[in-house]
Amino acid sequence: MVQQQVRPAGEGRLRREVGLVPLMFFSLGSIIGSGWLFGALYAAQGAGPAAVISWLVAGVGIVLLALIHAELGGAYPTAGGTARFSHFAFGGLGGYTVGWVSWIYSVALAPIEVEAALQYAANYLPWLMRTSGDTAVLSPGGYAVATVLMLAFSVINVKGVRLFAETNTWTVWWKTAVPILTIIVLLLLAFRAGNFTAGGGFAPEGLKGILSVTASSGVVFALLGFESAIQMAGESRNPRRDVPFAVIGSILIGVAVYVLLQVTFLGALSPADLSHGWAHLSFAGAFGPFAGLASALGLGWLAFVLYVDAVVSPAGTGLIYTGVQSRLLYAMGRDRFIPRSFGGLNNRGIPLVSIVCGFVIGMVIFLPFPSWKQLVGFVTSAAVLMYAPAPIALVALRRTDPDRPRPFRLPAAGVLAPLGFVMASLLIFWAGWTTVWHLMAAVAIGAVVFGISQAVLPAADRPWLDWRWSLWLWPYFAGMAVLSYLGSFDGRGVLPFGWDMLAVTVFALAIYAFALTRPLPRRIVQQYVESAGQEAEAA
Repeated sequence: MVQQQVRPAGEGRLRREVGLVPLMFFSLGSIIGSGWLFGALYAAQGAGPAAVISWLVAGVGIVLLALIHAELGGAYPTAGGTARFSHFAFGGLGGYTVGWVSWIYSVALAPIEVEAALQYAANYLPWLMRTSGDTAVLSPGGYAVATVLMLAFSVINVKGVRLFAETNTWTVWWKTAVPILTIIVLLLLAFRAGNFTAGGGFAPEGLKGILSVTASSGVVFALLGFESAIQMAGESRNPRRDVPFAVIGSILIGVAVYVLLQVTFLGALSPADLSHGWAHLSFAGAFGPFAGLASALGLGWLAFVLYVDAVVSPAGTGLIYTGVQSRLLYAMGRDRFIPRSFGGLNNRGIPLVSIVCGFVIGMVIFLPFPSWKQLVGFVTSAAVLMYAPAPIALVALRRTDPDRPRPFRLPAAGVLAPLGFVMASLLIFWAGWTTVWHLMAAVAIGAVVFGISQAVLPAADRPWLDWRWSLWLWPYFAGMAVLSYLGSFDGRGVLPFGWDMLAVTVFALAIYAFALTRPLPRRIVQQYVESAGQEAEAA
């Protein structure tokens, strides 16, 4: 028997104040963050000019996952949607697992963007950073400024989603305009087509380098963020119409901008920069790649704009994810997977406890990860795992909740859904064993947090776990860990390159088929959807 999730009196409703353009800007602002400041350089160092292909591979995979999320977000427009899709499809335990990983990813975004902003600002304010080995990390003064920025993100979110939307809209206009300006100026003034065959050729590291860069050098990380509109769906004026458009529009714009940035970066390099090959690419000002190129070309005004943007762009993304992580905690608290205080709203309809919690955890994250370079791998691994169950959830919910209106329907879902799951699995695999190990650790920590949370909740408030319908998750995690350990991407190399990817593909398809043989019963799905959709129906 499924326990009915009853919302306590006074919990309130999220206010629906966000239109289509601000909703799309939530996602676009997340996509255009610190990734554009670093991604082109690291991708070029790992794959040479073939890094353009890395962006296209990542773009195809992320667009496919975005299309899948567009259908789910339009059909189930609730706050914290990414986690709740798995809850509807696989039951309580599956939903909590994905929700936990989603929150870890989201709560770490504000700290990593603050680190990016301060790292660039240190070119003018060197007291913000200090050197530890070969890595620039936050100084005591940097920690103080980071605290002020994190607090500012929280205060804006506490003031309400309307101020949040207005602030973010202007920020994203700036964040989008500066990369486009950079592309235009550098293409017109400093494009060298010969760079694409210099320094060891177009693809000095071959196919493996292209795929490895896709997952481990900031390429996938740069394209993350389309799901922000889904997380904010509970505050959209017309979520069934606007969420799909916001998701698809933001990711297409983001992919186009990043591919052009990579092409521009490769063409703007001086031949002397490539004298030691792509793997050892370096130039004056490489600490801030595009600003360094602009300075070398005598474009001081553009370098200044880029340094300003290096503060504005990460700050905008940090602002967004301060709100996103709070909505995820709100959703998990409302479902009683964590203490009920996280599922409450203040009299302004804001999840205050969740925002405060995100601030505290964000400050803690600075301690083991005091630099962008140290934190980016952890953030990326959490995001990839967060996306993976969505293709299975889409097909499962079509079967168990077939009558629900779907403003956007994924075409050829019988082909694209399993392809999306395979692509997500390959992105996890290409990230390498070290990343996969961290994924398993994240899941284990989430299990501990869940156990403690349930122990302190009254028995009557504990959610139904539905563990029989999420059994596929555990073989999937274990199998991906084994294949990664045995594979050629940072693993033992027992499975040679090519054959290891084939093994991952076959394994993913087997898990996909197994998961769909155990759908959550329709009556339980309906109960969960109706309970979670109270706000959507009332709006």
